[in-house]
Amino acid sequence: QVQLQESGGGSVQTGGSRRLTCSVSGSTSIFNWSCMTWFRQAPGKEREGLAGFDTNGNVKYAESVKGRFTISKGHGDITAYLDMDRLKPEDTAIYYCASMGSVCSGVRLSPHEYPAWGQGTQVTVSP
Repeated sequence: QVQLQESGGGSVQTGGSRRLTCSVSGSTSIFNWSCMTWFRQAPGKEREGLAGFDTNGNVKYAESVKGRFTISKGHGDITAYLDMDRLKPEDTAIYYCASMGSVCSGVRLSPHEYPAWGQGTQVTVSP
């Protein structure tokens, strides 16, 4: 069973940068880790898919973060990062990483397709 843990949240000023890390534990089979996406949820809003990759290494970004956020994998493919640049107050949210727990072709940004989630890390962007 894949267990995910986010870290790196905190407070940052508008225009600043932040790196979030998603660490995987439990089963580290590439097949359980190959489809992973970052999400966020702001108060009163639905959970939003931001950036993810599929088994083939394809990457997809939501329009709201394209050009500002970058998703990448770490050593051994059991760590994933979300580098966030030019942050805005509307980026304030709890950020989650999620795994599909299987191989996949094509990146899905819908939260309903992900059974495995981390606990989330808060990012607050001040004006």
